[in-house]
Amino acid sequence: MQALIYYLVRPILYIISLLPFRILYILSDILYVIVYKLIGYRTRVVNTNLQNSFPEKSTAEIKQIQDSFYRYLCDLILETVKTISITPKSLKKHVKFIDMAAFDRFYKQQQSVIIVMGHQGNWELGGARFSQDPYHQLYVIYHPLANKYFDKMFYYMRTRLGNKLYAMKDTIRGMIKNKTQLTATAFIADQTPSPHNAYWTTFLNQETPVFTGTAKIAKKLNYPIIYVSITRPKRGLYEVNSELLVENPANMDEDHISELHTKRLEKDIQTQPEIWLWTHKRWKHKKPIA
Repeated sequence: MQALIYYLVRPILYIISLLPFRILYILSDILYVIVYKLIGYRTRVVNTNLQNSFPEKSTAEIKQIQDSFYRYLCDLILETVKTISITPKSLKKHVKFIDMAAFDRFYKQQQSVIIVMGHQGNWELGGARFSQDPYHQLYVIYHPLANKYFDKMFYYMRTRLGNKLYAMKDTIRGMIKNKTQLTATAFIADQTPSPHNAYWTTFLNQETPVFTGTAKIAKKLNYPIIYVSITRPKRGLYEVNSELLVENPANMDEDHISELHTKRLEKDIQTQPEIWLWTHKRWKHKKPIA
C-alpha cells in the first residue's frame, strides 16, 4: 500500500514542482482555505501555543498571527515540493544571503562549524541555497520517515544540489568520521526532546525542554556555533543571516550553550512570529519534579 500511494503521488508532486512560483502561490491560497478554513488542521494546538507564548497580545492580534501563519504554512508546503526540481538560478532569486560573514571567516580558516537554527522561515530552501555558495559542505540532521518510499524522495530533495544528511542517531559518529572534511552540520534545535534528558529553560513564556545533544557535540569537537536566521520580508523571498554564537564551545558550560541558541531563536520568533512552526506540539511535556 505504501508503494502504491507513493507511485500515485510522486508524479503529481513532480508536476507541481515544475510550476512557476506565481502559480504555486495561487495553489497555496486554495490550500489555505482547505487546510485552515475547512479542515481546521491543528487550529486548537496553534491557538493555544500562540496564546501561551504571547499573553500580552489581544485576541485580535493572536487571530491575525494565526491567519498569517496558516498562509505561510501552505506556502511552506508547496515551496518544499518545489525543491524536487528547483534550479540554482531560481534558488538565488528567492533566497538571498545577506550576512554570511561568520561562514566566510571559518571557511578561510578551514574550520568546521555547527549551525543552530529553528523551524523558522523555509529551512528547506535555505539549506538548498547554501549548497550554491563556496562554503562548507553542509550536513543536515534529519529523522528518517517511516514510509521508506517517501523517505527516499525527501532524501533526494535534500541532497540533489550537493548537501548531505545524517540520520539523527548517526550524527556524532558521522561527524567524527568526517573530521578531516570542512563541514557545517545543521541542528534544527527546536523540537521536543524527552523531558528527563533535556535542559529546561523558559522559552516564549513557558517552561520548555531543549535538546542537549547540540551543546554536547559542540563541546566534544570544539566546533564554533553559528546561528542562522531566516526571515521573510515578503512572499516568495527569504533572507538568510549568520551570527557567531559561540567561538570556543569547549570552554563553555553545556547549559549555557543551550540557553544561548534557544534565546536567540526566541528573539527571531518574537520579531516575525507568523513564520515559525506553531503546529508542532512543542510544550507537550511538563518539567519533572526534582
